[in-house]
Amino acid sequence: MSDSTKQRKADHIKICLEEDVQFRASSGLEKYRFTHSCLPEIDYADLDIQTAFLGKSLGAPLLISSMTGGTAQAQQINQRLATVAQAYGLAMGVGSQRVAIEQANTAPTFQVRSIAPDILLFANLGAVQLNYGYGAEQCQKAVDLLQADALILHINPLQECIQPQGDLNFSGLLAKIAVVCEKLNVPVIAKEVGNGISAAMAKQLINAGVQAIDVAGAGGTSWSLVESQRAPNDLLKQLGRTFGDWGIPTAECLVDIHHTYPQMPLIASGGLRNGLDVAKSIGLGASLAGMALPFLQAADISEAAVIDRVELILAELKTAMFCTGSRQLSDLRQVGLLVKSPT
Repeated sequence: MSDSTKQRKADHIKICLEEDVQFRASSGLEKYRFTHSCLPEIDYADLDIQTAFLGKSLGAPLLISSMTGGTAQAQQINQRLATVAQAYGLAMGVGSQRVAIEQANTAPTFQVRSIAPDILLFANLGAVQLNYGYGAEQCQKAVDLLQADALILHINPLQECIQPQGDLNFSGLLAKIAVVCEKLNVPVIAKEVGNGISAAMAKQLINAGVQAIDVAGAGGTSWSLVESQRAPNDLLKQLGRTFGDWGIPTAECLVDIHHTYPQMPLIASGGLRNGLDVAKSIGLGASLAGMALPFLQAADISEAAVIDRVELILAELKTAMFCTGSRQLSDLRQVGLLVKSPT
């Protein structure tokens, strides 16, 4: 891995942990509230938060979203996250594996299968790399390196605009994504990186063959602001600030895509910060709820801190279920249970 790539990976972690790079605009989830049930008529002990995604069973509808890899610090973070994911039956994604494809000695910083043999594990590459020499072969290699259950193709036009020497040729990518979907031996998940996927874009991705969509909407970490922090000149710094709040709020993405394609497996991510956000996301049509920053902050401290964060998120989710009379996750989608505030 080039020093510049390695430095970028290290910068991203440091900036996310130390700088204010969160959207000023919200995910939109705060505009919804559950109708409280003062007599839920269920035993808390009977709550069932188990689910399945892409045919694999999960202990909870929680995804430790794609974050990092490529450095020693990233390796420690991924190993801590994977250990906890295995213990609780959670899904997990790793950061972009382009560095591992190009520099084999970085592959161990991503590899967690020995630690987490049973988890739903997502490999990850940037879709735009399909215009820069990558094809189904490299995508399959990313999957094989991880022994992953699916491949995330992340789509990040805004981030590439702010990144120095960003990859800006997004022409003809849909057709190339379709080829990858056809040739890969695992499902492909399309994911934004924090600016959202509209229903119109979802339609094109579904037609190309993707089997799940991570909406990754606006409301959480802004990669425009992250790249602005590490920009080498004033133009890119200001460009990143101008577009710091650009994107479709997460709740809006979920509602629009789920309404149009109710059978499409959806991952909600982008500004989810607690188990109540998870419950709302499921109520809006998501099958899984992904978080990155809360887990990154915890994993930077210790494995125990990750466990504490998971325990809290699951307690918040179950409290929302209990206080709405929802014995299982699908009950959170009962008509009239989740209402949008008029303001």
